[in-house]
Amino acid sequence: MVSSSRLSSNEGSPIEDEHHYRSIVGALQYVVITRPDIAYSVNKVCQFMHKPLNLHVKAMKRILRYLQGTLDYGLKFTQTSRFLLEGYSDASWGSDIDDRRSTSGFCVFLGGNPVSWSSRKQQVVSRSTAEAEYRSVAHVTAEIMWIQALLTELGVSFPQKALVWCDSSAAVAVAGNPVMHSKFKHAEMDLLFVKEKVAAGVLHVGHIPGSEQTADILTKPLSVGAFTKFRDRLCVVTSRKELDKYGAC
Repeated sequence: MVSSSRLSSNEGSPIEDEHHYRSIVGALQYVVITRPDIAYSVNKVCQFMHKPLNLHVKAMKRILRYLQGTLDYGLKFTQTSRFLLEGYSDASWGSDIDDRRSTSGFCVFLGGNPVSWSSRKQQVVSRSTAEAEYRSVAHVTAEIMWIQALLTELGVSFPQKALVWCDSSAAVAVAGNPVMHSKFKHAEMDLLFVKEKVAAGVLHVGHIPGSEQTADILTKPLSVGAFTKFRDRLCVVTSRKELDKYGAC
């Protein structure tokens, strides 16, 4: 939503009503359930619930203004007969200026419709961009495996091999290499988890250019043009487009 916002727990002035901040940010977490376009921003302001400062309040109010200006936006689902699971995974390496942890983001589509998305700070510090990206691939893989189990339980047929798209060539190469790379041994659990699914033939990890990475909107602030592009790809659209397309009643 903004292209140059870097919040810190060490910059800003104390506020009088911290409970008010926590209450609003808590409500915004529910909004994310139907508005993936604000997932990154909401995740960011959630990180300062323990001691919010005035700059955090300013960022929170910006989210509220954005929502007020996009009240007619929502998720659009289209009918489909082929339930292909497709995930997009991205990471912003060392993006937190307080502890240098990376931000992971992913979105999962079922038959072209978004069914799951996430934006969150990684639990440990990644030592390279490739490592941060690979941890994110592991996150989306776990989510896809859960969705596959749910579909199986519901008796829904779907292609056995899911697709995961990542814009890191190094992470994609490691996913398809059966040999453990020494540079990734400290991320061994994530590495082996993804490799196991690839070897079993239930997952394919492919490369996608960064300019086409839909999950980019979930890991970092973007320019207006890029934000709008990826928001549309997340199927968050205005109802006015539908009225223009089909005509008002």
